[in-house]
Amino acid sequence: MTTTPTPGFATRAVHVGQEPDATTGDVVPPLHVASTHAQDGVETLRHGYEYGRGANPTRDAFQRALADLEGGGAAFAFPSGMSAEDTLVRVLTRPGDHVAFGDDVYGGTYRLFTVVRPAEGLRATPVDPGDVDAVAATVAGEGSRLVWVETPSNPLLEVFDIAALAEVAHRAGALLVVDNTFASPYLQHPLALGADVVVHSTTKYVGGHSDLIGGAVVVAAGLHLPARPGGADLGWTGTGDVAAELRFLQSAIGAVQSPRDAHLAHRGLKTLAVRMERHSASALALAEHLRDHPAVRAVHYPGLAEDPGHDLAARQMRASGGVLSFEVADADHARRVAESTRVFSLAVSLGAAESLIEYPPVMTHAVKQGARWELPAGIVRLSVGLEDVEDLIADIDVALEAAGAVGE
Repeated sequence: MTTTPTPGFATRAVHVGQEPDATTGDVVPPLHVASTHAQDGVETLRHGYEYGRGANPTRDAFQRALADLEGGGAAFAFPSGMSAEDTLVRVLTRPGDHVAFGDDVYGGTYRLFTVVRPAEGLRATPVDPGDVDAVAATVAGEGSRLVWVETPSNPLLEVFDIAALAEVAHRAGALLVVDNTFASPYLQHPLALGADVVVHSTTKYVGGHSDLIGGAVVVAAGLHLPARPGGADLGWTGTGDVAAELRFLQSAIGAVQSPRDAHLAHRGLKTLAVRMERHSASALALAEHLRDHPAVRAVHYPGLAEDPGHDLAARQMRASGGVLSFEVADADHARRVAESTRVFSLAVSLGAAESLIEYPPVMTHAVKQGARWELPAGIVRLSVGLEDVEDLIADIDVALEAAGAVGE
């Protein structure tokens, strides 16, 4: 008997949640913008829909597709990446709990764990996820509830061993959360490597066009809250089911993505595979060029054979992605480089069709200034877009020369 093979990533990205409309045959499902839905009777909902804060057909379709592509049991779409992270942390922790988080994370995540949540009683310690033994010691010593890692990291593009960190977390009764924004669901599957939860800023590669703000949480199938001393943690729902807890809290606080942004994010998934291939190929070419540039002191990109994370990235990623960073002599040179490009736009964010350049110590990671984990002063971050790579290389070369970095 012939068996039907499981469809590949790109096929699922195009079709899951995108079934032709039953009434009109539209190959693109309609955008549902209604805030409320007529009911067939008191307590009799039509197809489960009541009010947009609780559920929306457009958002549900996107969530179904994202969960499928990440290999998760359920996905939740949020109005921003930070609202996704904050809601997840509120589900998984209580005042007095401890989180061990990677020291090279996005500035907003760093601020969440060092400023916002500590004011509400959360304890959090930055750790080097590359030192698995040190992470294990922190988790054991602090009784951590969560281990949180971003890989590849932002903006140093460090790559961390997801499977090893999952083992450390689980051995201590904690959960592992992986920020998969830089890799996207196409390049890396943290849940398959043992992670419990994946988070995304869908503003970035999932959306892919700088025209939406969004975040997402994807939960492993059957995930339950870890037990606390004295017994099971059943949460607000009385089930202990993490997906049920997220669904409850997301609706309770109203942290839901708009149907329009969910529609755009779902559209972005259709081209994610081909875009990530192009982003990655161009970023590698640019990294190889910068590696040999006389004005560049270091290049951070795991696609380079000499990069410390290269071998691990080759094992747990399809390719190394579209973001890289490099270092020049000092902060003044870095600022001038960032202000001298013409094809690269000086802007925060990443993951879109157009290439972006930024100076992280001020633009996205200022919260780390003065900390032990502050960034190198001469660092510049590039989000490599879909333009011709020859034009991108020429643009950076001109910027380096204009900044006075060449020949010094």
